[in-house]
Amino acid sequence: MSGPSSHRKQRWSGAIRTRALELGFEAVGIAPVRASDHAPAYRRWVEEGRAGEMEYLAREDAVARRADPSVLVDGARTAVVVAKNYYVPDEDGEVEDPSRAIFARYARDRDYHDVLTPRLVALQEWINDTLMPVGGRAYMDTGPVLERELAARAGLGWAGRNTMLIRPGLGSYVFLGTVLLDVELAYDDGFDGEHCGSCTRCVDACPTDALMGRDASGAPVMDARRCISYLTIELKGPIPRDLRPLIGNRIYGCDICQEVCPWNSEKFVQITDEPAFRPREGVHGAELIELMKLTPEGFRKRFRKSPVKRAKRRGLLRNVAVGLGNWGSPEAVPVLTEALSDEEPLVRGHAAWALGRIGTEGSTQVLLGRAESEEDSWVREEISLALSAIERESSR
Repeated sequence: MSGPSSHRKQRWSGAIRTRALELGFEAVGIAPVRASDHAPAYRRWVEEGRAGEMEYLAREDAVARRADPSVLVDGARTAVVVAKNYYVPDEDGEVEDPSRAIFARYARDRDYHDVLTPRLVALQEWINDTLMPVGGRAYMDTGPVLERELAARAGLGWAGRNTMLIRPGLGSYVFLGTVLLDVELAYDDGFDGEHCGSCTRCVDACPTDALMGRDASGAPVMDARRCISYLTIELKGPIPRDLRPLIGNRIYGCDICQEVCPWNSEKFVQITDEPAFRPREGVHGAELIELMKLTPEGFRKRFRKSPVKRAKRRGLLRNVAVGLGNWGSPEAVPVLTEALSDEEPLVRGHAAWALGRIGTEGSTQVLLGRAESEEDSWVREEISLALSAIERESSR
């Protein structure tokens, strides 16, 4: 049996683009499904351990599925890729005030999975119900899909040195979603080349040196183990001591590599029209001291339906303690003293580090007092190292 005619494929693709825009996505592209051009580079990245603790990226089955979407969805022939803008500007002074929390822009209100997944599923169902019966599956950053490669193949943009997809006219503050279909359609031209040129602002600005430029194939490379987003979200245990001072007051995710990108300047970027992505009160710009006081119930209430839930309370307070230590103000000593008695060792240990960074006489006395009763061996080590740091500083 012959497949659909060229005219019919063109008509279907045009209808899909129109429907995707009606559902609120800013851009849509349609690409053929084939084995990934970057599969060897991805495998090397995993083998070098650069995925850190993100085992869902490193499992053999996950690597195989990312290498070829037709393994993920049997018979997949087409990828419909959509983009949704989430950019919101900072208020004056928010980023510069070390006593206040910086959240990545995507995490300042509703979880984008909850907002966009129903729309992506609706697109898939509309294709099936209105155009043709088709097999497939929708993914909004939840499956083993190399979305950025598919997006570039669908003509939506190119992968910048910061590893983000950059779309002319929108910049890189976009969520990507994919619908894999088992039918052939008319395809968009892939994005030709990349337009970073000689610019290395993102690489130069990364405080932890997580961005490593491009490899021999031209693919951007990141060591996730050093990325602030990984350290404050994906990493479940202690943040490496040498990286803590470099995090500043970014307590959930990081936008530095996007903030310095010329393609995200006011000339190109657009403010999102999605109300669910506008900052909610008590998140971005909140006082670190106030956040450090969050109880389990307070955490659940403040971050209900928020991406921040992924870090859990212990992870967020770990990050807040690091932010307080980097602020270095004696004003933080009382709340950090309370945190030394938190039920979570992860919070207690980072509170001890922060007190060592502040280094007042009050910090010393608090640490000495806690050392006598602390039962967790790692927390005891953090207390000891904090006291040693205060002693070294005072002897200078």
